[in-house]
Amino acid sequence: MNSEQLKALQAPLKARYVDSPTDAIVCLDATGTINIDNLTCHVQVASSVDGRTMSGLHPGAGGDGSAVCSGDMLLQSLVACSGVTFAAVSTAMGIQISSATVTVHGAMDFRGTLGVDRDAPIGLTSIEVLFTVETSESDEKIEKLIQLTERYCVVLQTLTNGVAVSSRRD
Repeated sequence: MNSEQLKALQAPLKARYVDSPTDAIVCLDATGTINIDNLTCHVQVASSVDGRTMSGLHPGAGGDGSAVCSGDMLLQSLVACSGVTFAAVSTAMGIQISSATVTVHGAMDFRGTLGVDRDAPIGLTSIEVLFTVETSESDEKIEKLIQLTERYCVVLQTLTNGVAVSSRRD
């Protein structure tokens, strides 16, 4: 794809977002199933080629949906880290979990990344982490488990506290 093809692909989206700014706000999701026994989290991946995750433009930016966008991958990283941390913390606390899933929702406004509105934010503007837990343990124990998961999840802490990021030519 060249520059002109990309512009042609994105032009109708940009026009739509100018006319209807709320159409540019899309919810990105990632979900994983937590395995307490082996301290893992199986992250569902929308697309995989030869065992690799293929990334590409989100349909909100002109992609065809056949590849995972980087926003999805960021949320999947949060799902994976939260899930593994949840499994490890619940194991360390001796909490019996029948089953658990973690789902992450993120909202973003595509007007920013497409340059439609210079005042629109670029990137995710909100993220919510939801744990669905089947257990006979008390609500207080599960709330403490989730608090500790938040505290020790590297990806969540990185997103919450921010991190200096730079780009350069190697």
